[in-house]
Amino acid sequence: MLYQLKILPYKRKFKHPLLTSHGIWELREGILLKLIDETGNFGVGEIAPISWFGSETIEEALEFCKAFSGKISQKDILTIPDSLPACQFGFESALPTAEKNLNKLVLNTSALLPSGISALSAWQSLWQQNYCTFKWKIGVAEIEEELKIFEQLIQNLPPTAKLRLDANSGLNWQTANQWLQVCDAWGKLEFLEQPLPVNQIEAMIKLSQQYSTPLALDESVANLGQMAACYQQGWRGIYVIKPGIAGSPSKLRKFCQTYQIDAVFSSVFETSIGRNAALNLASELSLQNRAVGFGVEHWFAESDENLISEL
Repeated sequence: MLYQLKILPYKRKFKHPLLTSHGIWELREGILLKLIDETGNFGVGEIAPISWFGSETIEEALEFCKAFSGKISQKDILTIPDSLPACQFGFESALPTAEKNLNKLVLNTSALLPSGISALSAWQSLWQQNYCTFKWKIGVAEIEEELKIFEQLIQNLPPTAKLRLDANSGLNWQTANQWLQVCDAWGKLEFLEQPLPVNQIEAMIKLSQQYSTPLALDESVANLGQMAACYQQGWRGIYVIKPGIAGSPSKLRKFCQTYQIDAVFSSVFETSIGRNAALNLASELSLQNRAVGFGVEHWFAESDENLISEL
């Protein structure tokens, strides 16, 4: 099967720069795709790389797309190399024959709070928009300062709200223990995400055994190869899966179903095209029905409607 390929590179500016332990992120760049088969049926997809998470760069993705000169076969799509996981996701999602199971499960959504003291006021408007789960990034300021804000935040949130902390691998053994001691004392945290760097799986397994606060892996399981490696090393905690950079949706589905992992599906700040494809997987594969991490649209200055209409 040969498809016509249309690509639309895009740039979306964040309303406010996103601050993580990886640095400052101001502009989301990606590529929208349309695949049209010989009968006129079409599908859409999105390539939204995050190179510092281990995916290809936007330049590598563009180079791959342009190499086909507007025509691509199904074989080409199903043999995209693992070094291009965002391309694997975007092209496979865009196949007109791709499974569409959206809304199989009603999904709750987690909202991302700004880092620092701004979180203390930001959660209120999001709560009014019916968000009940919040994520707050840590490891971006001095630990003493962040612990003070955390204790205020967890006291201010309504009793039914859930809070997740995301360290983006920005802690060390000492600070990870400090955070977990405080979290255990409160006993209210849904989980602490990626406290230590990617290569410290054994240390994170040890932490998960020492504290009652659940731990989740994120950067350590950015793609399918890493997920399989962490599982083989003994990780049985939570996997935060970003479908947009994880790789092939069909292979991701097989991995999750084979090992019955506790998965939290999360955004890569994609448009609604990529988000719908990711939520399609989440609706099928979320065993624990944990809130998905797609409450990020409020981070953008403009909606994606005009952009998508150009495809």
